[in-house]
Amino acid sequence: MGLLNIIRRMHLRQNLSIREIARRTGLSRNTVTKHLAAGMIEPTFATPERPSKLDPFAEKLAGWLKTEAGKSRKQRRTLKQLHADLEALGFTGSYGRVAAFARQWRADRQREQQTTGRGTFVPLSFRPGEAFQFDWSEDFAVLGGERTKLQMAHIKLAHSRAFLVRAYLLQTHEMLFDAHWHGFRVFGGVPGRGIYDNMRTAVDRVGRGKERQINIRFLAMANHYVFEPEFCNPAAGWEKGQVEKNVRDSRHQILQAMPDFPDLAALNVWLEQRCQDLWRETAHGTLPGSIADVWGEERASLMPLPTAFDGFVEQSKRVSPTCLISFERNRYSVPAPFANRPVSLRIYPDRLVVAAEGNILCEHRRIIERSHQLPPRTIYDWRHYLAVVQRKPGALRNGAPFLELPPAFRQLQEHMLRKPGGDREMVDVLALVLHHDEQAVLTAVELALAEGVPTKTHVLNLLHRLVDGKVVGGPPLDTPHALALRREPKANVERYDGLRTQIAGGRHAS
Repeated sequence: MGLLNIIRRMHLRQNLSIREIARRTGLSRNTVTKHLAAGMIEPTFATPERPSKLDPFAEKLAGWLKTEAGKSRKQRRTLKQLHADLEALGFTGSYGRVAAFARQWRADRQREQQTTGRGTFVPLSFRPGEAFQFDWSEDFAVLGGERTKLQMAHIKLAHSRAFLVRAYLLQTHEMLFDAHWHGFRVFGGVPGRGIYDNMRTAVDRVGRGKERQINIRFLAMANHYVFEPEFCNPAAGWEKGQVEKNVRDSRHQILQAMPDFPDLAALNVWLEQRCQDLWRETAHGTLPGSIADVWGEERASLMPLPTAFDGFVEQSKRVSPTCLISFERNRYSVPAPFANRPVSLRIYPDRLVVAAEGNILCEHRRIIERSHQLPPRTIYDWRHYLAVVQRKPGALRNGAPFLELPPAFRQLQEHMLRKPGGDREMVDVLALVLHHDEQAVLTAVELALAEGVPTKTHVLNLLHRLVDGKVVGGPPLDTPHALALRREPKANVERYDGLRTQIAGGRHAS
């Protein structure tokens, strides 16, 4: 390139002849004439076409490389294995030729992905109250001193860009429904459309184009809140790019700087407040003012918030002979009359409700254990077993459900089991909670223990006085002198003999 520039400069700037240029450069006059006539700025050299031993196998090798690129890194064949497979098909070339072909193929593929493969997009604009976007992400937080993996629900208004992040332990239906309720509650209303990816809790089957078989429970929630669900094309996250960006931004703005929390409820309270603080601190970017300012204007366009959707997931269970049902490796007690019978388990994010025959039987706090190294837990309610111990009072002594009795009941039980028949009397005392307020029974037991008379009869007496509103353990009364007796009664049996003489015959009836 430098010599060609010198030739053109001598001819065009210095007006030297072809002969003089050839003398100074040492080139032939024909070469100088050829370069000047071509008008080239830099010379080009044609690479001759040489046949390669790999040419008959190039299409086969390209297909293999494409297949291997779709596998995980540990499952891919190495280039040495591909070279050996080509030799089995008759290839006689070297490993270096195969490696050079693979390098060129990967470079062409990467270049294609960075240009036309990435696609072309159109910026989107949403009217106030038109739509919201929803997505999940996975992050960690310290709860109760332990690092816990969490599923973070992100919901964001498409116009004002107001957002809410809420933490859960699972990505199940009941968690999804709860996240929508809290999102609409914080936003102050419901938009007209919801944009999702094809998550399993919302879509049962993905059809051609926009055809979707929507989950029946998810559709029930959408109908309750009166919004239209819309689903992105598979592997097209840019169609809900706002909430995708929110997932990335929340890690830097919220999650990396959050403190430790005692439990999940405290974390969600902090997340809600932190999100609302960011509304006020973050400029909208497209419209004047902050996110909070634009949200204040958009709120009037949202549909008024209805009542919360009863977002439970229902499962059919059969109660064991020990009055227990199993769920998520744990067991929960059910009232004894429904032992060996089918019941319906309604699953909420934070509680479990057992129903049968159209009635609610009981409710338990839901226990979610993420570690499978911990043993399964059994959650008892001793009240569920009262019908059993009334028939089998001996089971009260070592019954596992009765290890969780209130301290006053446990203390009364220690006194009663020291005497014969004490287990039966203790069962009768515990059974009082089936007909009276439990706190009243507990108060009567505490009074009986304080007075040093831990008996069934005394507990019943105190309970009836509490229920009837009579004073128990009140201050001593100071009676007036007018009510004092003027003649003290005497224990004199002769008065009875005086009454006998009034009977005919003067004799007793016997």
